[in-house]
Amino acid sequence: MKKYVFVGLVIVVLILLIRTTSKGRHLTNHVKGTITEMVSSPNYINKEGDSVLTRVALPEGYKRKEYSKGSFQDYLRNYPLKTYGSPIINYDDSKYFAQHWHDAILEVPVPKNGLQQCADALMRLRAEYLWKKNRKDEIGFNFTSGHYCSWKKYAEGYRPKIKGNKVSFHKTAAANYSEANFYRYLNLIFTYAGTLSLSTELPKVAIKDLKIGDMLVKPGTPGHIEIIVDHAVDENGKSLFLLAQGNTPAQNVCLLKNFEDTKISPWYRFTENESVYTPSYYFENPIFIRFK
Repeated sequence: MKKYVFVGLVIVVLILLIRTTSKGRHLTNHVKGTITEMVSSPNYINKEGDSVLTRVALPEGYKRKEYSKGSFQDYLRNYPLKTYGSPIINYDDSKYFAQHWHDAILEVPVPKNGLQQCADALMRLRAEYLWKKNRKDEIGFNFTSGHYCSWKKYAEGYRPKIKGNKVSFHKTAAANYSEANFYRYLNLIFTYAGTLSLSTELPKVAIKDLKIGDMLVKPGTPGHIEIIVDHAVDENGKSLFLLAQGNTPAQNVCLLKNFEDTKISPWYRFTENESVYTPSYYFENPIFIRFK
């Protein structure tokens, strides 16, 4: 009997030690999330829902934050979803190894070239929104080198000449304002921009000011980035958020579960100076940024 008690104590100590490290906590969150899913049905998932808005219900005491119709926030909240249970598919048509991370797949096509990774998928969401709103002159992103590359100049026929960190633009093509050329432009952006360029280019946002469309980023090569796609508040002004991500390898954009706080999953709450743990990444020092 004493032997079993000793073994049990050792296991408890090991679990506590693992939880004291970021990677260990991330691992135990996955185990906790998987077990929770096995023993109870999701409380906030409507399997018939075909948009972010209709797929995820609200925890008691919360209501959705109001945003103006036609805004980027409204666009993301109402973004169409694939049928419930659809798997995460990589750019090469293989299934991603972690199918337990998500509660929804956004209807964002995945190019077969493998370029549309985490930051790229979010830049595509922003660029497509501006395109559909006929705000095409606002479409543009910085390369990691810091050089700005706009759709307007690309459509006029200007192409970058890149030598190391030096970039210059020259008119080497005929003007082409077609949608097909727009997606060729995005492939160029996907090649030369990413989490590092977005984190440098875009303004930072305090947690108290967060809204739909803001992004949680860890700059780097590689780094990672996720985007807020819904927002709820209670009567005290406390906020909950939904997070979505693209990933590496290039794959479907998915709505993430919350393994850290399974009682409100897939909703997240953020607190100043506290790390954020999501299924694919942990952000030890969370930085939020916003598209201009």
